[in-house]
Amino acid sequence: MAKQPAHLPRPDAGTRDVVIYDADCPICRGSVERLHRLDWFGRVAFLPLDDEEVARRWPGLSREELLRSVHVVRPDGRIDRGAAAVRRLARRVPGLWPLVPLLHLPGTLPIWQRMYHWVSEHRYAVSGGEQGECPCDDRES
Repeated sequence: MAKQPAHLPRPDAGTRDVVIYDADCPICRGSVERLHRLDWFGRVAFLPLDDEEVARRWPGLSREELLRSVHVVRPDGRIDRGAAAVRRLARRVPGLWPLVPLLHLPGTLPIWQRMYHWVSEHRYAVSGGEQGECPCDDRES
């Protein structure tokens, strides 16, 4: 189990959105690093999905579900998954604001969700690998 880098903020008293990510996946780690660099106002915190705090704070989230898509937990406890999580982050993270109009075109969330799931299922191949999935999907659960 990979640990979260010390420079990434962890959840505080509930003022930040929390991105739950797979710290063992190189693609996921890279995405989190880019997101952190674009979060100029510190609105987002991060937790690896295998961190014991995830199970303690959100016991209803299964490991399998967390591996399937990114989860963003809002300060009020609502949870966005997949493309909806990306849309949420685009609104919260200043460096992503240019994407907001495109991601929020009326009626497009189902399209973004299908695209997100395709990329998620093929993330290793999309990143330039030869396999159909991220190499981290082959590890023991």
